Amino acid sequence: MLFYAMKKIYILIVGLCLSAVSAGGQTKEVTIETNVGTMKGILYDDVSNHVRTFTDRAGKGLYNGTLFTRVIPDFMIQGGAPDSKNAPAGAQVGFGDRSAEILPEKSSAYFFKKGTIAAPRQNDEINPQKKSDMSQFFIVQGKVYREGELDTLQRATNLPIRRKAMAEFYQPRKATMDSLKTADPKEYNRLVVEINQKVDSVIRATPGHLLFSEIQKEAYTTVGGSHHLDGQYTIYGEITEGLHIIDRIANQPRDGYDRPKKDIRIIRVSVHE
Repeated sequence: MLFYAMKKIYILIVGLCLSAVSAGGQTKEVTIETNVGTMKGILYDDVSNHVRTFTDRAGKGLYNGTLFTRVIPDFMIQGGAPDSKNAPAGAQVGFGDRSAEILPEKSSAYFFKKGTIAAPRQNDEINPQKKSDMSQFFIVQGKVYREGELDTLQRATNLPIRRKAMAEFYQPRKATMDSLKTADPKEYNRLVVEINQKVDSVIRATPGHLLFSEIQKEAYTTVGGSHHLDGQYTIYGEITEGLHIIDRIANQPRDGYDRPKKDIRIIRVSVHE
């Protein structure tokens, strides 16, 4: 089961840009106090059920005293699970609570850049509706991608789709295109643009395609993130202060269950307007 079994100026700009995408109400603020430091962030007002559920659980103190039960460098830190309270050293914890599941609220406005707060879930075999387990949460650390690396990932992922689309739109016209290349370059270029538009349209309409926006590219190559999670889990907030605390937690020595050998405890989670 998944999660169970800088540029300083740019960080501020990205935070403001993503916050502005929220659908216009008051954005809640969240503070996560731990025994290794405090993180502060915002919760998105257009992911209402997740924010309401998270706020309710935080208000009841359900995350207080729990542990970060799974940490993976260059990926994420996960905590809040009820079974981690008073857990003995070395025990495997972080199994979550099926009764705390809610339906997903995915938005293309948000993606898994560093600091993203999101809801884990059970795998598709036992959770086909991809319901979120709100008994815990995870925060992305991710990695910083090299220039051009995202373009390579994009091309490799989309290649099978592109080949199929080219077979449909280009191959039947290949002979004509070859003759036009010298006989009528203007018409040839027009047809190239037309075919590429059709191919790109097919790629965008095909499940499993990968197309990074310019905002995503900028974020993933500066603050970093975990792009392979995009579209898979509900994002409902982000850490805007204390990103170095994420690094501190993610880089803790850990056991075979990815639990930190030294307990990283959540002292208090508080949400306010």
